[in-house]
Amino acid sequence: MADVDGGSPEQLVSGSEIARLAGVTRAAVSNWRRRYEDFPAPVGGGVNSPLFAFGEVQEWLESQSKGQGVSDEVRLWQAVRGAYGEDAVAGVVDVALWLVGGEGASGLPGDVGRLAEGLARDGSAAAVVEALAFRVAESGGRSGSDRVTSERIVRALRHLAPPLDEGSTVLDPACGIGTLLLSVGPRHGVKRFGQEREPHSARLAQLRAELGGRGDVVVAEGDSLCGDQWSEVRADLVVCDPPVGVTEWGRENLLLDARWEFGTPPKAEGELAWLQHAYAHTAPGGRVLVVMPASVAYRKAGRRIRAEIVRRGVLTRVVALPAGVAASHALPVHVWELTRPRDVSGAASAVRLVDLTGNEPDGPLEPAPHQVADVSLVDLLDDAVDLTPGRYAMASHRDYLAEYVSLRARLEGQLERLAELLPALAEGAGPGSLEASTVSVSELARAGLVEFGDAEPVSVSDQLDTDYLRGFLHNAANTRRSTSATGTYRFDGRGGRVPKMDVAAQRRYGRAFNAVQEFERGMREVADLGRRAVELARDGLGNGALAPPADQDG
Repeated sequence: MADVDGGSPEQLVSGSEIARLAGVTRAAVSNWRRRYEDFPAPVGGGVNSPLFAFGEVQEWLESQSKGQGVSDEVRLWQAVRGAYGEDAVAGVVDVALWLVGGEGASGLPGDVGRLAEGLARDGSAAAVVEALAFRVAESGGRSGSDRVTSERIVRALRHLAPPLDEGSTVLDPACGIGTLLLSVGPRHGVKRFGQEREPHSARLAQLRAELGGRGDVVVAEGDSLCGDQWSEVRADLVVCDPPVGVTEWGRENLLLDARWEFGTPPKAEGELAWLQHAYAHTAPGGRVLVVMPASVAYRKAGRRIRAEIVRRGVLTRVVALPAGVAASHALPVHVWELTRPRDVSGAASAVRLVDLTGNEPDGPLEPAPHQVADVSLVDLLDDAVDLTPGRYAMASHRDYLAEYVSLRARLEGQLERLAELLPALAEGAGPGSLEASTVSVSELARAGLVEFGDAEPVSVSDQLDTDYLRGFLHNAANTRRSTSATGTYRFDGRGGRVPKMDVAAQRRYGRAFNAVQEFERGMREVADLGRRAVELARDGLGNGALAPPADQDG
């Protein structure tokens, strides 16, 4: 309970609680907030977790007939899916054409048309089509389609986009059904150009703009890489959520294309082709925001292009978004921001790397201090040119001295322990002396003394010591038995042989083998600690985080 505007206490509810109350998803509630101007305004909470007055919400839901059984909106969507199946975008296009005059929608079933008309009378044609477009995006996310941009991606790019003045130009060269193109920047006063290769998606994007009274939007059909319809457009902002993992993007016919300012993209790096296409359409001082798979930041094939983008000072920011933000998969994605300098002096000297991967998908987009690193171009231009934000954000807030002191102490302690672990051994009867009388492990298994519950055999009898058994199975003679003629080693416990000896002798050998194995594990840990200490010392000394003690100056 909270006191709203100093009046009587009023129950406050979150977006999730409204969704449960109405029997819809949380995303649907977010859509209502954007789509309906009369949706109750927040009365508490923060920007990312607003709270609403329960009474106002309840009154609004009743006025909209939402949350009372299956709504007409849901029935319409179910009818479209029933009539058009997986090609629901074509169905939404036909609904939109029907509502604006019926021409071109002759294939629309009558029941679908009547449902759409009824909803349009109660609201508007634009609201009906927007509701269906939202359903398309939602269903695309569930089915793994990359034809639609998720609401979370749209939210992120809207947050990252720069302010746009009246008369500015926005371009989306892979606009899908138009959600991203129509969402960034102010609603009016901005010219928008889109292109989409899938005909129904391109048509729906255009119809959404027209129904919404957006006369400054033009969407063309076609493949932007192979048939650019806006070759003369230079935009103040280019946004793009391109297709991913596409190798047949037309490289063979575009090898000498002027758009490849930073290098011809390899066949497997189609995302870098889209990035350069977007940059080619950017006006001086303009920005590019492109959604990229996280792997583009480090894949070997794209290293030269990444290096050139960094070297030219046009890459200004890379933001790693949380897992679950993209519609078609649960992997993290990045947003790359490029800026075309107005002149030579406008090139960037550092890249801001933001790591939001630890946040929730619907969490804050404004990073905390430890999630940001401003990295100089020189530091990025190493052999890998790895632009993964997490690689740098954590390091920039790293306590080098505390980490180095801790590593050094652990290394010293482990070295002292190693000397005690290595067992003291006496002289034996000589090499080969234990091979005269042996028994195979398979015989021991048939006698019921050994079981193979895991990769290594285990004794199930007090006549046999497990450590002795395993120790001898890994000696040189048994290793040779497990190595094929081609040199391939494959451990085969059943084919091994162990010397015959009484159980007291077995236990002595078992303790020695155990000590050797423990020493081996300790050596591996020392090697790992040593490697980490060396890397940390070199990195810290090189970047100024660490320094030699004063008494070593001479």
